[in-house]
Amino acid sequence: MLIDDIKDQVLQAMRAKDSARRDLLKVVLGELQTVAARTGEDMDDDQAQRIIRKMVKSNLEMAELSKRPEVVQQMKTELVVLESLLPKTLTIEQIIEALAPVTDAVKAAGNDGQATGTAMKHLKSSGAVVEGRDVGQAVKRLRS
Repeated sequence: MLIDDIKDQVLQAMRAKDSARRDLLKVVLGELQTVAARTGEDMDDDQAQRIIRKMVKSNLEMAELSKRPEVVQQMKTELVVLESLLPKTLTIEQIIEALAPVTDAVKAAGNDGQATGTAMKHLKSSGAVVEGRDVGQAVKRLRS
């Protein structure tokens, strides 16, 4: 499970005396445990990944808004750690290749939203790990 992997990484960071990584992983772990306590249920990997993706998005927004270079650098360093906790997603080019069987349906859809829905349904049924914005860009390329 992802939570167990994070706990192991905290211990590794402690042994390596990497306080920045350790502290960030503890924040992630704390966030996951807080959400699990609120819901009263064990957290599965999909839920944990959604929370970590929100943390990635938050860091990206902070990096964009910050005017101080040291804060931007810290956010980028944290992003590397956070993204290492998530499964690798398909690139836009890989998504286009994966959509080959449903390309005609994507092109025939009434609008980009419907086309993206068709694409997401196909990708999820095949077990592909994708980001919604990447699927949207792939659909736009296919439809142009």
